[in-house]
Amino acid sequence: MITLTTPRLTLSPFQEADWPFFLRLRQDSAIMRYMADITSEDAIRQVFNSRLLDGGAFVIRRKDEETPLGDIGLRISTQNPQEADVGYSVATHAQGSGIASEALHGICQYAFAERGVTALNAWVLAENTGSKRVLEKQGFVQVDVLHKVYRVNGVFHDDCVYRLVACDFKDVLSPSPSPSP
Repeated sequence: MITLTTPRLTLSPFQEADWPFFLRLRQDSAIMRYMADITSEDAIRQVFNSRLLDGGAFVIRRKDEETPLGDIGLRISTQNPQEADVGYSVATHAQGSGIASEALHGICQYAFAERGVTALNAWVLAENTGSKRVLEKQGFVQVDVLHKVYRVNGVFHDDCVYRLVACDFKDVLSPSPSPSP
């Protein structure tokens, strides 16, 4: 299991001690309004358990601080290991401070420079303008809109598909975030 570092952040694999934070994040209606329905604690626990086993799921923290700020994931395709999906969420109190942008930048560097990924994909609800801005700052381009396909709280939303190809990532040749064992 590796830990990634960026100028201000540490992205570390999920640990059992992160459960209370993960539960709070997944029960926060302000965050979940763009992600999914809020489910039972047991269902959230199943998702958390999968993150414990997933080598591409990270908790976002400021360097030298224990307080989690969010999570970010890199899921490499089993059918095409040169492609991966990215996703992230940031606690409400930490939004607007560049946390998501910096964490995403670190994951992009890691995916392209260390994992041999050549393209990253992300899906975001059309109404989630903040997350769309985060993706676009890293060079992701909207390549499709799936109309009224993603249901959250009984309402169908448009889902925007974003893509970033390694050759279009500005820092693909610069040093990757520092992985540590």
